[in-house]
Amino acid sequence: MPYINLPEEFPGIRSLFMFRPETAAPLNALVQTLLHNPHPTLSAGERELIATYVSDLNTCKYCCSIHGAIAKHQLGNNAEIVKQVLANPETAPISSKLKALLKIAAKVQSGGKNVTPEDVAFARNEGATDIEIHDTVLIAAAFCMFNRYVDGLATWQPDNDELYDKMGEQRAREGYLTAPFKVNRDQEQLQNP
Repeated sequence: MPYINLPEEFPGIRSLFMFRPETAAPLNALVQTLLHNPHPTLSAGERELIATYVSDLNTCKYCCSIHGAIAKHQLGNNAEIVKQVLANPETAPISSKLKALLKIAAKVQSGGKNVTPEDVAFARNEGATDIEIHDTVLIAAAFCMFNRYVDGLATWQPDNDELYDKMGEQRAREGYLTAPFKVNRDQEQLQNP
């Protein structure tokens, strides 16, 4: 049960955004820029994988589930790659550059000062550019905040993979600046707002 009086028909961070639209606007703009807008070199799916991986490390069920679903849709409806990254990025079928960036993201998740010059040099040796390193650190840091925001107020986080998949499909297609999904908590059925 949420610690504050949140709109019951919206799960996770969506309920927090409905509760406080003034803070939702800049947070949605940030995530739109980080994950959805065109990027010089990292695909939206790769950026969503970074957010998913950090959310998994933070044990944030809502963020890991929703961003994993978005990543799946951004990566050609490939759920297996998301599962493999979460199980072990080192053996997942992703580029060596993305593996190096995920190592940096994991270091940021455990504490920003844990990122070393060697981590950055390794990522560069794998082909990572300064903007990719920068954006990886920013995505990881932002998702530590988002994860703590969602879990720190005990938001409702459904146990329904199909629901996350449908929400993920919408976010992958439309981005983060569109209307949120409403969910019937009893039936966990999707309704258009």
